[in-house]
Amino acid sequence: MQLGFVTAIFPNLSFEEVLQFASQERYDCVEVMCWPEGKAERKFAGVSHINVEGLDKARANDLLGLCENYKVKISALGYYPNPLSKDPEEAETARNHIRKVIDAAPLLGLSTINTFIGADWTQPMDVNLGRFREVWPDLVKYAEDRDVRIGIENCPMLFSKDEWPFGKNMARSPDVWRRMFEHIPSPNFGLNYDPSHLVLQLMDPIAPIKEFGDRIFHAHAKDMKIKRDELNDRGVLVFDWATPKIPGLGNVDWGLWVSELSDVGYDGPVCVEVEDEAFMHDLESRKQSLRISRNVLRPLLG
Repeated sequence: MQLGFVTAIFPNLSFEEVLQFASQERYDCVEVMCWPEGKAERKFAGVSHINVEGLDKARANDLLGLCENYKVKISALGYYPNPLSKDPEEAETARNHIRKVIDAAPLLGLSTINTFIGADWTQPMDVNLGRFREVWPDLVKYAEDRDVRIGIENCPMLFSKDEWPFGKNMARSPDVWRRMFEHIPSPNFGLNYDPSHLVLQLMDPIAPIKEFGDRIFHAHAKDMKIKRDELNDRGVLVFDWATPKIPGLGNVDWGLWVSELSDVGYDGPVCVEVEDEAFMHDLESRKQSLRISRNVLRPLLG
């Protein structure tokens, strides 16, 4: 497995500066954020270290030259919007940009992009599954035609009152994944597996790996800390009794997680995703979060 990190943690650094840091800290790869230009509507979104708008082979070669210079690879291109939003304009914008990210991947010699399925958070699961069946076959076919795989992150996107009660990404559980893959059995359609989102839902973050191992194209390493006293005091519906942490500071057993991934033959990227508020004070704190994460994960990954 290759150890990497998600570039969203460095919104103010250039692509070259991100690669320089990754090289200095012995990271193998980075998942590069590719949001369109414009104001971000949520935290950790809106970061773009590669602008895929109008990306051509000459510019792609320049970017690959930087990767070669710093000996750091790109694990995947990342863009996490809501392509099933109840707002038709938002949904269409998301789908159009996903296609642009897919187009960019082959220019950069990449086989994987990561994103969300999305959801209309005001509607129940059956309605969202119906919209998924209308929208996603064409997106997956678009990727297939370009030899690109789509990894869906399993974040429920349910962190605020605006996203209650359904969340903005329906691909949150094994039950939903089965139905997704039953309808779209394409080998180009899979998961960007993040254990923290299962811990958030009080689910086992390791058990699904055995069933879905061949669908895991990419993995995020983010931990989740369950504040049991607050959970016991306020109940499961409040959702502020859990907080994202860097690997090793939450409830995920990283040794067992990596062990299960290796048992199913996964040998792809494991990219640290930092959303830990304890390390958001300044640039040096963010860098330190990745140093600590590296020290936790590197002995397990080799």
